[in-house]
This record gives sequence, structure tokens and C-alpha cells, in this order.
Amino acid sequence: DPDSGDNGLLLYSLVSGQTNEFDINEHTGEIFTVSVAGKAGTFNLEIQAADRGTRRLTAQTTVSVTVDSSSSSNIVMLVLNQKINVVERHSAEVQRVLEDKLGWNVYVVNIYSKELERKARSSTDESQLFIIAFDEAHQEVPAEDVKRKLREQRGDIERELEEVFSASVSAAVGEAPAAPASPELVATIVLGVLLAGTLIAFLAYVLLDRRRYRGKYGKQDFVKKVEIMEVIDNPWAADKNGSLKSLEKPEHMNN
Repeated sequence: DPDSGDNGLLLYSLVSGQTNEFDINEHTGEIFTVSVAGKAGTFNLEIQAADRGTRRLTAQTTVSVTVDSSSSSNIVMLVLNQKINVVERHSAEVQRVLEDKLGWNVYVVNIYSKELERKARSSTDESQLFIIAFDEAHQEVPAEDVKRKLREQRGDIERELEEVFSASVSAAVGEAPAAPASPELVATIVLGVLLAGTLIAFLAYVLLDRRRYRGKYGKQDFVKKVEIMEVIDNPWAADKNGSLKSLEKPEHMNN
């Protein structure tokens, strides 16, 4: 806005879109992520700029943000004892200091605070700066090399950042969280658990069925034995019509 005074001061805001995943610096218009872990795709954000004049004028535009699901194992976390909104405001200067002291091109992947509430943006005195470095051939610098260089240059980095923030600065290398398991690995684990559960259920069914079989037919054999014994001990037996008849002994037994 070319106007002077309040008419030239702009405030930026999210009009609609994924306000839970993104936020905006109202003074600079810089958009940053709040929580997009495990999400991928293109997000369309409606952004509004408004001046501070008596008759407030506004303008809107759509910003498309593409989140890539791929991840790098060379991302390094730098922990600063500064509020996250302060670090965001000076992120370009922080990047310049890191590039100067490390001697590589540095890209700020994300600025994060442990607290998820919006109020933490100005109340939590610790910010996590996730960075990745590239060499002159535009290749990723291994994370261990970046960590080593950060530790070696820690004193100089802190002194430079103190001038940026106008405050005492502590910069420490943190351990970035482990990358989440890939969908393929998760699917394999789930499938393995299901197969194991199915196998156990099948074995249990077979064992139970065998016990039932033994119990059923073992009991029938026992009943048959009892019936045979009763026939031998009793000289009378019921025929098919229910009448009693004598059991005749074979002739050779009479002899």
C-alpha cells in the first residue's frame, strides 16, 4: 500500500481455509504451518490484507500451499530460548546468520513451539527451528555434519543472534523426532497382526473341535459298552417291536 501513515499499514489475516493447519503473521503476511503432520496435498488459503485507515480498505487473494509427504533424514533441530513469534519475525535474519557461520545454504523448514495453544506463540520462551543445509552442488548436507558445525560455531552464532534479537540468546542442537513409519510399513505390521490373530483363532478352534469330537464319540462308545453288558447279564432283550424275547443259546453251547 503506497499510502502513508495508518493508511499504509497493513494487517494480514486468514479469511477461510485450514486455520487449524496454518496461521499467518498479521504484520508481515508470512504464512506458516501449525500442524500438518501426516498430511499431504494442496491447501487453498484465502488471505486478506486490510489497512488501518478510518475507512478500512481490504483486498483478498488465494494462496495455494502444497505440502509434500516426503521427508528428509538430514533435517536438524536448533533450539532457541526465544518466543516463537519473535523467531518468526526474524526468521530471515536467523537464516542469514546460520548461512554465514555454517558456510552452506540454509533453508528453514519449520518453526515450532512445544505448546500447541495459540497463546503459546507469545508466552513460551523456547522455539524449535528445523533447518536443512545444502552445499554448492545443491546436495543435502548430512545431518551429522550440520550438527557438528553448529556446535563448533555455537559461540559465534549466539553472539550474532543476540544482535538480531537484542537479547541474550542460547542456541542448542536438539534431536529431531523420528520420522513416522511409512504407510507401507504400517500396513505390513497391521496385516501381520491380523494374520497372527487369525492363525491363533484357527488353532484354538481346531483344538476345541477335537475335544468335542473325542467327548462325543467317547461317550457313545461308553454307552454301547453299557448296553452290551446289560444284554449279556439280562436273559431277556427287547426286539424291534418292543416285546421281550429270550436269548437262545447256540446249540454248541448246550452241548
